Amino acid sequence: MTRRAVIYVGVDGSWRDTGALEWALQEAELRHEPLCAIHVIDEAVRGTPYWSPIVIDDTPTDLLKAVQSYLESSGRKLDHDTDLLVGPPEVKLADAAEGSTMLVVGRRGMGAFKRLLIGSTSEAAAHQATIPVVVVPNAWNRSEHSGPVILALDDSGENRTEIEFAVTAAERWQVPLRLVHVWDLPNLYSRDVVSTAATIAEWDEGARRYVDSVADEVRPDHPGLITQADVRRGHPVDGLIAAAQASDAQLLVVGGRRHHRVTSMLLGSVARGVLHHATCPVAVVHPA
Repeated sequence: MTRRAVIYVGVDGSWRDTGALEWALQEAELRHEPLCAIHVIDEAVRGTPYWSPIVIDDTPTDLLKAVQSYLESSGRKLDHDTDLLVGPPEVKLADAAEGSTMLVVGRRGMGAFKRLLIGSTSEAAAHQATIPVVVVPNAWNRSEHSGPVILALDDSGENRTEIEFAVTAAERWQVPLRLVHVWDLPNLYSRDVVSTAATIAEWDEGARRYVDSVADEVRPDHPGLITQADVRRGHPVDGLIAAAQASDAQLLVVGGRRHHRVTSMLLGSVARGVLHHATCPVAVVHPA
């Protein structure tokens, strides 16, 4: 599929307080690509007894007028646009952005457990879309962070799409690319201490060779990019979150690992875990 050089971003009534629109604007400027801000009226709301067409239908229109005014006053010279759609938000966002450069959505938590609540629309959009989806935490400001782009590297051998996305981001932002691979032994190795110690050393060495080999593949084509290798043992989600926080990462790139569109585990457990717990923007990149 030929990509459209357009960045889509989902906006709602709290767009001024979230970091998604500004993140998308900065990315559009770096890529010299126009941006389209989309607001979706959830059709499920129309079926409630509290639906008031006169009041509620005016609100989205006013919202998009405010967004369009903000885009026009942002100082960028690109031809940005807005659009209003009706339907399931995650489906409409994914369908509208199909074939584009990426879809950007906000991540807004709730209450004391906000790190555990990504918001149904954000996660569902990452499930539905076939293009890269960037989920930006509430109030994220890129200028306040100077860390690397982190790529979650597994041993599936299917990381090419994520590598390309992460390399592009790191080069455009002029920050290092850190390849993070987190591994652990299956539980069956935990009984024999002596043999387990030898196995741990062997697996760790193999993991480091693998990550170094990926880094060596990247460096010749991108000589100006600082490429780092980071190998950790433990749970993948915990390891990736720790690596991102320790390095003040600006972006964490993970693979979507799609299997079938009708399944409930389109993202895979690692991507879903990272989406729920990361404190930096997360890019979910589906295989080509």
